Amino acid sequence: MKQQLVLFVVNDAGFFLSHRLPLAQAARDQGYKVAVATPTSDAVGQVEAEGFRHYAVPLSRGGANPLAEIKTILGLYRLYKELQPTLVHHVTIKPVLYGTLAARLAGVSAVVNAISGLGFVFLARGWFSSLARVAVLNSYRWLFSRDRLWVIVQNNDDYHYLLDEGCLSQEKIELIRGSGVDLSQFNMTPETAQVPLVVLPARMLWDKGVGEFVAAAQKLHAMGVKARFALVGGIDPSNPKSVPAKKLAEWARESDVEWWGNRQDMSAVFRRANIICLPSYREGLPKVLLEAVASGRAIVTTDVPGCREVVIDGENGLLVPARQSEPLAEALEKLINRQALRQSMGERGRQMAESEFSIEQVIEQHMSIYRQALDS
Repeated sequence: MKQQLVLFVVNDAGFFLSHRLPLAQAARDQGYKVAVATPTSDAVGQVEAEGFRHYAVPLSRGGANPLAEIKTILGLYRLYKELQPTLVHHVTIKPVLYGTLAARLAGVSAVVNAISGLGFVFLARGWFSSLARVAVLNSYRWLFSRDRLWVIVQNNDDYHYLLDEGCLSQEKIELIRGSGVDLSQFNMTPETAQVPLVVLPARMLWDKGVGEFVAAAQKLHAMGVKARFALVGGIDPSNPKSVPAKKLAEWARESDVEWWGNRQDMSAVFRRANIICLPSYREGLPKVLLEAVASGRAIVTTDVPGCREVVIDGENGLLVPARQSEPLAEALEKLINRQALRQSMGERGRQMAESEFSIEQVIEQHMSIYRQALDS
């Protein structure tokens, strides 16, 4: 019997490594042949070093040139016709939209679409964004109507939104809460910092609440609160909401916040931190918050889709309104000044990570979908 091929299509090789590598390894361990398709980048070498065949696809994360987008669809179509995968697993919005169309044209047997979050088009305001949302929803309704297709979402808000908008039937949508966390890598350790360290771990995007975080830090320092505030993450020039490197350097010079840039040792970052803060406007289900609860750190985040999936207000962290620096500063001050509260919240978070968010649970949920897709 021919070995079944599972092809992952992702908009960034680095994202595949950080969010889907354990799943791909598990699929291979269970007897599937696994390949990966992403745009070319420095991270491709590591994908190949993990033992996966890599295929380059002309996929621009942020571009909107019609000719380039058509080239992407044709490139995916040709790849699917050449490889004839048994199942294609698309990750993030563009691969989902273009890949599902290409899979339909190429006659791919089964499709799994992972929508990590509804994305920039559902966050942006204005008439153009409203039209774009209508276009995306109509595309979903048509593309998702094919047989042997499953869509994975990461939070209850997105789950019910796609159902209510008529994009999917209940048999085709699955709720899997995040990418999972390795509980042995991210483990609970005592706080070590003498001056409390508050960390915002994310790509440096305005939609992650970077501006509100800096404003809160400035306010607290002006009040005489003793704490350090660190932005931990790289810039993302392809994203229209990217914070310019010049602005980050300016904030760092003013000394209210530190900018550590992109870090690969996030478990060490969480061990150094006292509080993890993510004042995002909307998420799928942020991996950094899963890593934070596994590390036993109290969290301050926003009461928005994705973030509120991880934090129970008052139990393992505090929820605040999005896009507002004043409530954010108040919540941070509360945790900065109360070590015992931080400790109890951290312990509760670790319990949640163990019972709800382990990587093993997430992998088994995906494998169940694969078995259903490939056996039907």
